[in-house]
Order: sequence, then structure tokens, then C-alpha cells
Amino acid sequence: MATSATTLWRHADFLRLWAGQTISRFGSQIGAGALGLTAILVLSATPAQMGLLAAAATLPTLLIGLPAGVWADRLRRRPMLIGADLGRALLLLSVPLAALGGLLTMLHLYVITALVGMLTILFDVAYQAYVPTLLAREQIVEGNSKLGVSDSVAEIAGPPLGGALVQLISAPWTVAWDAVSFLVSAFALWRIRTSEHAPAQPESQQRFIASVGDGLRTTTRQPVLRTLLVSTAGLSLAGGIIGSLHSLYAIRELGLSPVLLGTIVGIGGCGALVGALLAGRITQRFGVGPAIVVALGSVSVTALLIPFAAGQWAVPLLLLSQIGDVAWPIFFINELSLRQAVTPARVMGRVNASMQFAAAAAALVGALAGGFLGETIGLRAAMAVGVGMLICTSMWVAASPIRALRALPEPDGINNSPTPAAASA
Repeated sequence: MATSATTLWRHADFLRLWAGQTISRFGSQIGAGALGLTAILVLSATPAQMGLLAAAATLPTLLIGLPAGVWADRLRRRPMLIGADLGRALLLLSVPLAALGGLLTMLHLYVITALVGMLTILFDVAYQAYVPTLLAREQIVEGNSKLGVSDSVAEIAGPPLGGALVQLISAPWTVAWDAVSFLVSAFALWRIRTSEHAPAQPESQQRFIASVGDGLRTTTRQPVLRTLLVSTAGLSLAGGIIGSLHSLYAIRELGLSPVLLGTIVGIGGCGALVGALLAGRITQRFGVGPAIVVALGSVSVTALLIPFAAGQWAVPLLLLSQIGDVAWPIFFINELSLRQAVTPARVMGRVNASMQFAAAAAALVGALAGGFLGETIGLRAAMAVGVGMLICTSMWVAASPIRALRALPEPDGINNSPTPAAASA
């Protein structure tokens, strides 16, 4: 493990992890949009069906989300990551193969999306717990920032390329790109040489249900984690509404082509790249808490433009709404770093799973609500409801104790509320 925050460029195993995740994120930006476009363009999905498709990605998390945290704390995490990548690759490859044979249906997409979502929660829970085992404490923000840069670069190039590929080779075959990226990620993880210590023996013998409860208690009783839990749920509820309808809204309500939609999202990725590159400096200058509060507020303000897009102003307003993407990586990098810093290592996987569980439950409700609202009050009004939820969440975070945090707290303060004095120490 590296011991200095300035040595990540010489940290071979982190570079392998970073390279694999960069390619995987790139593929996911191409493939995730292609799945939705497959439903819209190939199977003529309705708003309700798009809501169900979005819900299918989160429903499995309610079943295995909390157990996944226990597994991440009891088992070695790298094999879990490799297995999840390989499984997702095989599942996604079934989409173009089914389309080739004329067997593709919405039910197929629901099932594949659900299974991929199940493996994604396993990967994410183990991944968020695995990164701190590779890096020293003072490297966490830098490491998350570099990984955030990869997400932003993928968001810039992925959607435009995905849109072009959809029109060139069809939506189902574009999904295959995502499958290949997961194979590359699995290979990069396999190449990591840092040995991973097995969990402590007493913890591994703890009863399964009690082990799940330990993670939930830690998440709900610690003030910082509790605040992050509620904000995660709020953002996921808003994201479930907006995300389930965004492509449908852009294509059917505003008349955008897949290429133009992908280009707009890609331009937003340019802003996300800027935010990821600036996240470390902004955090050092203003502190973790203020960075989280201001970033989330900025996202909420720019999102207001989405439901107002119409006519000749549709594309300009959607482009302006993408300015908020500058703030998203600043928020997520600081939120994840804060969560990793205050969580004891022994329950890291279970706390991450608790967050994922809350996010999935809220996203499921949001996706179903988005489909229902889209059918009953229209796509534009449904998008406005989602933006309203986003604004309410940002206001709640701004009023929370997180706003007073300047530096990452220590895990040994797990039962203590952060105070301005302690936070700035």
C-alpha cells in the first residue's frame, strides 16, 4: 500500500484498478443508454414499460442488497468483483443474440436488467469497501477523484458514441460494447497483486442476521452516516423519476434523435470532467461539508431547466441543464470519501450495502412513480415532480450537520455528532 497522497501515479495496483474501471464505465455509458433505446426503438415501449424497466434494475437490490454487505465483509472482495464483471458480461451478450434470433421481448429486457442490477449491487458494495484497502487514508479523496475523472470522461464520450452506434449497428448490438468492457475490467482486477487480508475470524462467525443488523445500526445511529443515508434516498427517488423518463421525454416529447440526445449528455460529461478534476482543490479550499452542500444546490438549480425545455428552446435549455454536471462529481466524490472515512473497516461492506439498499428502494419507488406519472399527467409534468424532489433533498442536506464539516472525521468518532470546532480541526 502506498503511504503518501502524492504516490498514486506510482501505485501499480491502483492504476490497474483505475484502468479497468475507466474502460468499464465507458462501456456502461454506451450500453446503459442502448438498453433503454432498445426498449424504445425496437420494442416501442410505453412510459409505464420504461418505468418497469428502470424498476427492474433496482428491485434485486432490495433482495440481496443487505446480504451483499455481509458477504463483502466476510469474503475477499476482489474475487467478488471479478465474478460480478464476468456475470454481467455474459448476461448483456444475450440481448444482441436474442435480437438476432427474433426472440427479444420486454420480458427479456426486464429479466436481464434485473440480473445485471443484482450483480451490480454486489460489485458496488464490494468495490467501495475494496478501494480503502488499496489506499492509505490520506489517499482516499485523491483516489476517488481519479476514479471520478474516469466517470466524467466516459460520460463525455460514451453517450455520443452510443447514440451513433445505435443508428449504425442497432441498439441491441450496441449493448455488446458494455459486455466487452466488463471483460476488460475483470482482467484488470485479476492483474492486481496486492494481497487482500481475510476478515477477522470472530466477525466471520457472527450470525448472518445479526451481522446485517450491525451494519444497519451503524448507518442509522452515526449522525454523518444517517444524514448521507437520507440524502441518498432522496436523490435516488428523484433520479428514479427523472432517469426512467429522460430518454422517452427527449425523444418523444422534444423530438430529439438518439445521436442528438447522446451528444447533449456527452456535453454534460465535459462539465462532469471539469468537476472531477477540480473536486480535490475545491475540497481543500472550502472543506468537505461546504463542497457537498454547494454542489448539490447547483445541481438542483440547473435541473429546473429540464421541464421547461420546449420548441426551439428545447436543445438550448437541455444543454444549459447539463451545467449541473460540473457539480455532480464534486458531490459524489466528497460523499463517498466522507462515508469511507467515518465508517469502521469491519462494517465497511455492510454500511455501503445499507446505503445501496436505501438508494435501490427509493429508486424503485421513483421509477414506478415516474412511469405512473408519465402515463397520467404527462412526461413534462412527471419530470417536474422529479426535479422538485431533487430540490427538497438539496435543501435538507444544506440544513444538516454536514455543512459544518471541513475535514474528514475519524471512524472512532462513530457515536459522536460532528461539531464545527471538531470538524475544522
